[in-house]
Amino acid sequence: MTTRIPMPYAVAVALLLAAGAAPGVACAQPAVPTQPIVTVSASATVTVSNDRLQAWLRAEVENPSPAAAASQVNAIIAKALANARSFPAVKLATAGYSTQQISEKGKPSRWHVTQAVSLDSADFTAAAILITKLQDEDGLLLSGMGFSLSDKTRRDAEDGVTRQAIRSWQSRAEQAAQALGFASWRPGHLTVQAGDGGRVYPTMRAQATPGLAQAPIALEAGTTDVTVTVNGEALLEPAITPAR
Repeated sequence: MTTRIPMPYAVAVALLLAAGAAPGVACAQPAVPTQPIVTVSASATVTVSNDRLQAWLRAEVENPSPAAAASQVNAIIAKALANARSFPAVKLATAGYSTQQISEKGKPSRWHVTQAVSLDSADFTAAAILITKLQDEDGLLLSGMGFSLSDKTRRDAEDGVTRQAIRSWQSRAEQAAQALGFASWRPGHLTVQAGDGGRVYPTMRAQATPGLAQAPIALEAGTTDVTVTVNGEALLEPAITPAR
């Protein structure tokens, strides 16, 4: 014979059984203790002499005719590029180009055309002579100049200073573990980031050189600080108590 249990009674029995089983489940899955962690940061810096020169020069022409202004600028830049071929250690390339109409009250409108060239070299002497030649003979204007590190020099500097930064980070992690009363530590998630202190822009000054109507600029490349920073977690390990 089959006995039918009323629905409300069946639900109540199920809730009681679940409540009775809950403590057993909780005991079977104890909470995992949290790993103590301290975040440590350390960095190292090396000062490296700049070995690349970048400069930017421009040709500017104003003319009532936009076509004439453009033609004059194109001729100046073409001559500059031809002169640069005599300096194989210097890379010269065309850059920005702009055309602007200028209107002033009481005066005929005119057109202002500008084109720039960029210069890059590791030979500072050749670059200084060419920059002077482009200004003196071709009429270009120097817009700006700066120094930097070549890719290889930067990579070599970063490789060396990275090892220093990691050793410094390990020392700080050890000190932090001991100060907090932990027996040892092990590294967790770490990040290594490289940076630099920017570029140096020198002061240009005259320097006598025979054979040129205008003396070439004298260059002082300066230095760049290459910095590597290590940030990360040190997982702290408590001392193991011997079993009795």
